[in-house]
Amino acid sequence: MAEPKRVERPLSPFMIGPYYRPQMTSISSILTRITGHALVAGVLLGVWWLLAAATSEAYFETANAVATSWFGDLVFTGSLWAVWYHYLAGLRHLYFDAGHGLDIPTAEKLGWACIVGSVVLTVITILLVQ
Repeated sequence: MAEPKRVERPLSPFMIGPYYRPQMTSISSILTRITGHALVAGVLLGVWWLLAAATSEAYFETANAVATSWFGDLVFTGSLWAVWYHYLAGLRHLYFDAGHGLDIPTAEKLGWACIVGSVVLTVITILLVQ
């Protein structure tokens, strides 16, 4: 029997670098999971702020100082972006569930639309709220 010719390739698709180029479909899937989990940070900060407001004035001053600091602004802005991204990715998923946009070029365009759309909607929301 002839020996099979060995193909030199990575053994795992997760070997990012010269072997594996991340695709938009995998990046958008990972971002959906990350934003879903990251929303917890904004919720925790908001709940802490509300609980502090209901507890005492001194406790509220501490929570309010954190919530209105650069750190609080970063958490709430990140959470706002995560809400918009998660929302758009959910709409994209519903579109896929209907059997549309399943070809790779359309899926990649929709992935980019989720990223760009979430950034644009975040900026619009910040401008409207301020």
